[in-house]
Amino acid sequence: MNKTVFLMTAAILVAGSVNVMAQKPEDTEVYSPVPTVVTPGATTLEAPSDAIILFNGQNLSHWESVNNPGQPANWEVANGILTVNKKAGNIQTKEKFEDYQMHIEWRIPADIEGEGQARGNSGLFLASIGSGDAGYELQILDSYKNKTYTNGQAGSIYKQSVPLANPARMPGEWQSYDVIWTAPRFNEDSTLKSPARVTVFFNGVLVQNNYELKGPTLYIGQPSYQGAAHGPSPIKLQAHGDNSKPISFRNIWVRKL
Repeated sequence: MNKTVFLMTAAILVAGSVNVMAQKPEDTEVYSPVPTVVTPGATTLEAPSDAIILFNGQNLSHWESVNNPGQPANWEVANGILTVNKKAGNIQTKEKFEDYQMHIEWRIPADIEGEGQARGNSGLFLASIGSGDAGYELQILDSYKNKTYTNGQAGSIYKQSVPLANPARMPGEWQSYDVIWTAPRFNEDSTLKSPARVTVFFNGVLVQNNYELKGPTLYIGQPSYQGAAHGPSPIKLQAHGDNSKPISFRNIWVRKL
């Protein structure tokens, strides 16, 4: 074995060992540095003419159940607002997407209780690649004066990338994400050709700047693309299993790129 091959083999073994050793959620929680608090401007972005309106305030015709694909998405729609139904589980778009621009608005209940991750927890999965919480998650959470691990606060790529700033509004106020998503590409043998990338504006403030994802989201352990080969995928919204009051959404649209 020559020196180059030896070093590459050693690196792979070390990486594998790290992943095996990370067996607790706490192993991948980051608490510092803490993103700077920023006061966002007050704006709402209307859908452009070529957008696909994923939620028009009236129905969930573009969505389906994740637990029962092909079946209706049984979340509550009232007064132009979509509210999570935790008993019904996650929902995802019927249509599959690759690269896109997306806008979504969300609101934590004004009377939210709890702390940390149990405070208005949800997630926008930029690509859903399986049942449950499988995919690439942009975290949704009350991050207004709510301390938690920084790679798990609002605006983070969950357990991967800490947001560049914290422009969270108070519970009860509408917040927005504007996302530019570049899906990962895979070779015919399922090996990674190019990783996923994402740019995110949170309430108009840049919090993810063309970040290169390390793989699909994992709650425990280090993410990787091994075994994750996929093509165009649905967009998923999470019904998180905590006991806090459910959050709401409105004005959801996407533009294929």
